[in-house]
Parts: sequence; structure tokens; C-alpha cells
Amino acid sequence: MQHYQYLLLMLGCLVITLPLELVLGARVYARWRLAVLALVPTVLLFSVWDVIGIVRLHWTYNPDFITGVHLGVMPLEELVFFIVIPICGLLTYEAVGTVLKRLRGRDG
Repeated sequence: MQHYQYLLLMLGCLVITLPLELVLGARVYARWRLAVLALVPTVLLFSVWDVIGIVRLHWTYNPDFITGVHLGVMPLEELVFFIVIPICGLLTYEAVGTVLKRLRGRDG
């Protein structure tokens, strides 16, 4: 189970932010095409950055906490990170916007 810690942490991030979609109506998953368009540049940029960092030995990944599946030199978990964390950020941003709209509607 130790080898799945990184992936489990990413799953935890998604689970924790899921109520933002379901309860607060963030609509990130509902507008998945827009989410993909927002994610592609981020994932590409940070993947290139990560590969350069790995090749130049600026950082490494503890093999005890990753599955050992690599995409070139980059661990699978790092790609998952570059997808999950921006999704969580989008969910948070959209949920805050939704709540603020609701609050402003009550004041009007």
C-alpha cells in the first residue's frame, strides 16, 4: 500500500473537493470540455518542467511512495498531480464564485 501513497493523496484531494461540484454547483465536471482546455496548457508546461528537473537531477521521487510506472523519466503520479491539483483549484474557484453570486442575490 505504501507504493500507492502519492496516488491515494491525489484521490483524497478529488474526494475532498467533490462536494464543491455536487453541493455548491461548481460545474467543473459538468463542463468537462472547458476543464480539459484549461488543463492542457498547464499539464504540458509542468510536465516539460518536471522532465527537465528530473533529467538535470534537481529532484527525484522516493520509490517507496510511487508505483514505479513511468512515462519516460516522469513518474505516473506526477502526471496525475498535474491533472488533479488544477482540477481542485478550478473546483474551488468556481465554488467560491457560485457562493458569492448567491450571496449577492440575497442582498439585491
